[in-house]
Amino acid sequence: MSAAATSRLGYDAGMQYWLIKSEPDVFSVRDLATAPRKTTQWEGVRNYQARNFLRAMRKGDRCLFYHSNADPPGVAGVVEVVREAYPDTMAQDPKSDYHDPKATAENPIWSLVDVKLVETFAREIPLDELRATKALAGMELLRRGSRLSVHPVTAAQFATVLRLAKA
Repeated sequence: MSAAATSRLGYDAGMQYWLIKSEPDVFSVRDLATAPRKTTQWEGVRNYQARNFLRAMRKGDRCLFYHSNADPPGVAGVVEVVREAYPDTMAQDPKSDYHDPKATAENPIWSLVDVKLVETFAREIPLDELRATKALAGMELLRRGSRLSVHPVTAAQFATVLRLAKA
């Protein structure tokens, strides 16, 4: 694919790509669209592998915003990482739903990133359509038993989802 074509699709070779999940009744892409500066902290990740993926994100990386636990679940838009990983202090707050008694200021354990809305899709790309798309066959989201709330996607997978959103 040419550099011009990749740029039109919203990605480039120097960027990393991710998928992040949220339950829309907790926080949806529409909630992000109405947030100040269309930006939010991506907090509350309490799985070590997903946390490590957050820590690997770099400013400018793009993420597919996936609505999980929805009817139907699907990809709802694209966000950009605008602040790299830093401690998720909610883990240290006993009143927080994300509290972890093992987390301290000296050893925060959990991380978060800040993301900004890039695009809300005109239609969500449902999980069934993603499963039926051959080019997405190796995508982590589609693996049986995969429950990670944050995981990488390839540039080709990212481009395929963008094409589906434009169809």
